[in-house]
Amino acid sequence: MVFHGGISLKRTLSLKKKKQIAAALAAAVFVCGGCTGNLKEEQDFRLDISDLTDTLKSDIDLLIICNPNNPTSSAISTADMKKLLTVCRSLGIFVMIDETYIEFAPEGTSLSAVSLVPEFDNFMVIRGVSKFFAAPGLRFGYGLTSNQAFLQTLLTHQNPWSLNSIGAYAGERMLKDTDYIQKTWSLIDSERTRMCTELSGLDTVKIYPAYANFVLVKILKEGLTSFDVFEKAIHQNLMIRDCSSFESLNGEYVRFCIMNPEDNDRLLDVFRSL
Repeated sequence: MVFHGGISLKRTLSLKKKKQIAAALAAAVFVCGGCTGNLKEEQDFRLDISDLTDTLKSDIDLLIICNPNNPTSSAISTADMKKLLTVCRSLGIFVMIDETYIEFAPEGTSLSAVSLVPEFDNFMVIRGVSKFFAAPGLRFGYGLTSNQAFLQTLLTHQNPWSLNSIGAYAGERMLKDTDYIQKTWSLIDSERTRMCTELSGLDTVKIYPAYANFVLVKILKEGLTSFDVFEKAIHQNLMIRDCSSFESLNGEYVRFCIMNPEDNDRLLDVFRSL
């Protein structure tokens, strides 16, 4: 989660300023001070909505949230997102919610902000097919907002060739492929539950509640670094993420994606060997 000041979406701003904002969004360029804000390890990296809203001020113009979050795999409920949007609306803050990983969310969890689109005009939800549908090369993404004036300005500055006909056709077919969607979600959900259950029984690591297709792991064994664990996985032809380069993750952390059951078993053996 990052927030950035410098541009504003208040209705009192000039049309020129709104166009500048829309142009930046159309180009998908966000230059923000990268930070995890008030995500705290002792709270399992869950966003403290009250803490965040106390931090927000009217000179902050654009709030960008990844939900579920990367790399922590934590998430914000729809109810908490509604509270946040209410405060942001009162302060004139526009919110961009990146739901790239939302399709991986466990069953029974209410996380998506899509249902809030008719109620709030100070935010936009963006999604894509690069993660759940494993199709990053298509460069296919979409967004939802009820702010028609903002949408029209956004479309004005959008690259007219941002999506080719093949990408449009493939994207439409993907979103309608209910068989793939159900099978993929079921595999990720069941394996995520199994991996978290198994790892929770080890005293050398700590895991955090996961809502995406990856799990954040803290290394607890003294003297063992995240790079050590990364190397052990590499020797088994398994690629995991050494999180030492992530800001605000103070300690030894790795992140792994949910794979097929056989590869997950091999990764479990790596963690058991620590």
